[in-house]
Amino acid sequence: MTQLLLKIQQLEFAACELNLFLDTHPEDQQALAMFNKVHQELMQCVRNYEQLYGPLLNFGFSPALQNTWKWAELPWPWEIKY
Repeated sequence: MTQLLLKIQQLEFAACELNLFLDTHPEDQQALAMFNKVHQELMQCVRNYEQLYGPLLNFGFSPALQNTWKWAELPWPWEIKY
């Protein structure tokens, strides 16, 4: 779990930095391609994480599954023993 969560954090940082760069350089095709690649990898890692451990956010990526609200039932990050 720790490695996958670290990978997600790294990809989120890279996506955010590329987003900021593209705000000032919207025509940079290399940066746009890199952003799209990072975003695709990030979404795949998030899907993998959520399938194994549950939702990362209480909104956005994960629908409520099996007619239950799992968000409040999962351990909080500080409750997870690594």
